[in-house]
Amino acid sequence: MPTFTHQFDTKTYNKSVSFETGLFINGKFQDGSDKTTIDVTNPSTGKVITAISEGTRQDVDLAVAAAQKAYETSWGLKVPGFERGKLLMKLAELIEKNAEELAAIETLDNGKAFKIALGFDVTESAAVFRYYGGWADKFSGKTIEVNDQKFGYTLHEPIGAVGCIIPWNFPLLMLSWKLGPALATGNTVVLKPSELTPLSALRMCSLINEAGFPPGVVNIVTGYGNTVGAAIAEHPSLEKVAFTGSTLVGRSVMKAAANSNLKKVTLELGGKSPNIIFDDANLDQAVKWAAFGIFFNHGQCCCAGSRVYVQAGIYDKFTKAFTEHIKTLKVGDPFAEDTFQGPQVSQTQQERIMGYIEAGKSEGATVHMGGDRHGDDGYFVQPTVFLDATPDMKIVKEEIFGPVVVVSKFEDEEDIIRQANNSMYGLAAAVFSRDITRALTVANKLQAGTVWVNCYNKLNPQMPFGGYKA
Repeated sequence: MPTFTHQFDTKTYNKSVSFETGLFINGKFQDGSDKTTIDVTNPSTGKVITAISEGTRQDVDLAVAAAQKAYETSWGLKVPGFERGKLLMKLAELIEKNAEELAAIETLDNGKAFKIALGFDVTESAAVFRYYGGWADKFSGKTIEVNDQKFGYTLHEPIGAVGCIIPWNFPLLMLSWKLGPALATGNTVVLKPSELTPLSALRMCSLINEAGFPPGVVNIVTGYGNTVGAAIAEHPSLEKVAFTGSTLVGRSVMKAAANSNLKKVTLELGGKSPNIIFDDANLDQAVKWAAFGIFFNHGQCCCAGSRVYVQAGIYDKFTKAFTEHIKTLKVGDPFAEDTFQGPQVSQTQQERIMGYIEAGKSEGATVHMGGDRHGDDGYFVQPTVFLDATPDMKIVKEEIFGPVVVVSKFEDEEDIIRQANNSMYGLAAAVFSRDITRALTVANKLQAGTVWVNCYNKLNPQMPFGGYKA
């Protein structure tokens, strides 16, 4: 059975951690069926830090069987909502109790700045579990009059055993987004974390047990997408699959769900979000939020504001201020107290981003700043700003998922609505203007699931998160 043991020796966290990294099935850790492992790499250094068990289709079968048994015997309709809610709230408390350790694990595994992992990822994950804990006993149906002698009624019931596949950009937060609503409504779960960033999910297994969830309610199977992920999407005994990740893989998940048992599917996929800045915006605030909108989490956000549109009257002034502000954002060791941007999650991702940067150059866009790797170790990329791009360029059309932004001009409302909606994506957007009527009018015309006004990347458990199109 693989185990992760590590002594953190940084200014922000200086303690040791140790926990098993096998498959978590029916409340216990175990080796994968083939007893093979997958190396986990620290993206800040490129060095292997531990190994995890490699799950197989057979292991998914075992996890599904455990989830089904738990649903039928110790969860689902067997446990009232207020009891489920108590467990979710207890889990939120345990996350907060172990907040620094979870943040350090997330930073080591994913590369995000420790202060952000602690202040955002861990804090918001606890908030998500607490929010859904409050909802667990508040699901109700309706009584419907049929005629003067009869009535009918509806019930909200759990689906059963469900599958969840989460990405590597917000490992702990995505786990909470999937587990919170599924468990609150009485479902049991088989969850696959990314093989690149599995450690916080595996550490959470002990907290799930400590909170008192019955064995089999939550099962975590680590492994590759083409084996474990595919097995979850195709499994005939899972009644739903929820996937967060790329549009390409999302299509495969939907196809697999349809070809198996027509299970319900929830997909949260890519984005190429427009951030619109009118000439009457508070310039200082617009600059800061625009930088936060793209460079937060190293640009590895599905809702990242990677297309910044600035009204022509303030374009030059904005570009100058934007450039100066970006220079203040420190790129480097994610455990350093003043770091804002750490490494990309993997060498593959770094090379993919550099490929887009080279495509932008070759297609004629201007690299205004950045445009190269940062440092010699790890998978760092400089914050990069492109100017003079056209709508047909790859850097404008395709999701880069890195610290790369395109800044473009627009003339008026009609022009910007046309440019902003000219995308296969429709996850998020933002509008900056002191004229709230104009801001809301434009927001209502944008094909985006979330539209922020005079801010960016403000996520709350109370708000839904989804989009138009892909």
